[in-house]
Amino acid sequence: MRDKFLSWGIVLVAATWIVAILIRAHYWIPTLLSAIYALGVYNAYQSKHAILRNFPVLGYFRYFFESISPEMQQYFIERETDGKPFPRNQRSAVYRRAKNLSDTVAFGTQLEVNHRKYEGIKHSIYAKSPSEELPRVWVGGEQCTQPYHASLFNISAMSFGALSDRAQISLNRGAKKGNFYHNTGEGGISPYHLEGGDLCWQIGTGYFGCRDEEGKFNPELFTKYSTLPNVKMIEIKLSQGAKPGHGGVLPGVKNTPEIAAIRHVTPGMTVISPPSHSAFSDAGGLLRFVQQLRELSGGKPIGFKLCIGDTKEFEDICVQMNVLKIYPDFITIDGAEGGTGAAPPEFSDGVGMPLEPALIFVNRTLNNYNLRSKLRVIASGKVLTSLDILRAIAMGADMCNNARGFMFSLGCIQALRCNSNNCPTGVATQDKMLIKGLDVTDKAERVYHFHKNTLHTCNELIAAAGRSSYEEVDATMFMRGDEFDHLADLYFPDILGNVKQKARS
Repeated sequence: MRDKFLSWGIVLVAATWIVAILIRAHYWIPTLLSAIYALGVYNAYQSKHAILRNFPVLGYFRYFFESISPEMQQYFIERETDGKPFPRNQRSAVYRRAKNLSDTVAFGTQLEVNHRKYEGIKHSIYAKSPSEELPRVWVGGEQCTQPYHASLFNISAMSFGALSDRAQISLNRGAKKGNFYHNTGEGGISPYHLEGGDLCWQIGTGYFGCRDEEGKFNPELFTKYSTLPNVKMIEIKLSQGAKPGHGGVLPGVKNTPEIAAIRHVTPGMTVISPPSHSAFSDAGGLLRFVQQLRELSGGKPIGFKLCIGDTKEFEDICVQMNVLKIYPDFITIDGAEGGTGAAPPEFSDGVGMPLEPALIFVNRTLNNYNLRSKLRVIASGKVLTSLDILRAIAMGADMCNNARGFMFSLGCIQALRCNSNNCPTGVATQDKMLIKGLDVTDKAERVYHFHKNTLHTCNELIAAAGRSSYEEVDATMFMRGDEFDHLADLYFPDILGNVKQKARS
């Protein structure tokens, strides 16, 4: 193709110029062809792109279609139950609930209910009337002097920088109206987090917002922000489900002077948080850091977030709790299926324990060390629907956090451009032109309605199961497709042996 373009292209350009000169026509056509041919010659001799070298000019179509492939997939190919990480039917349910529209569907389920992966709730013929009061949970153990009455469902960690200023304002105003908390993410407390909503301030390995010039923890700055009335809880981030063992990433294109000032870093540079904390290096150090933050904050609930990896490390933390008599007020468990704006694919796809087995392990381990009653367990990691929330509670969680669901309520379309600064909805970008498309007043209402309607459906589900409260939610409420396989084995036994016997005879 390269040789044909070079040889036939020059013939076509020359012929076009000759014809244009002879008939004295406008020269824009040969001029355009000459420019295209010049571009093709450059493509043919450059060395960076093999496609363009072998297919001059035409190779650009490949890059164009590649750039719009997520949209093509979403609009023309994806079915209702397809789509990753969230299928269209789940995204649609969030959009309807956020807009306070009916979330009913017509004509029945599109799921394969006899599939091994199917999960459902065992309803009761003695179903109860659902409660109109949305569930809440007290957070704060015996060493906490300012316990917090939290919602069962809250906004998970998303930093200003990863999300735009208008997105953060909308989330915080929605949290204020719905009386649930908004996790700041590890990027620190920005002015856009202070719209009146309750905050869970996350302290990551970079100590953004409470760091000194060397990037170490600064107790004075921490005290300044932790004692703000909006800050109800403080969460130490040990690891994140989408990239456990890997520091958070703020791309340089998103690191504006304003964000850099909030984080106390240099603007324009890609900011990568350290993989681990400098304030401690073992389980005892972590717990002493918990106690230090509790004292500096005036007794507010302190906890930590982690994705389970080496189970012995979590067991060691439990041992040290009993040795030191220092207990966190909550532990947030993030599953490997959790989301992020930027992570190496090997970390997102191949590192960390998924949420469900992690919750089972954590709950069992805490019980083995007689610690379960002393703290709350928060589930975080693809907890989007009401069914997800109840499943997490059945596996041992007391409450749940979610990030991407609240992003959908802001208008996120799962364009998969969070790490490029080109989010088309103005949610995960710092591009001022794109951010202008996000209306704060409207989106704050949608955040509020998504939270309210999701928990209302939770109430309806436990009532349908014949349960009166969330304390009665457990694994016996659920059924799975593999159970149906066992039933099929009982009622429809394998007769292959008989077939083989008849074949021999």
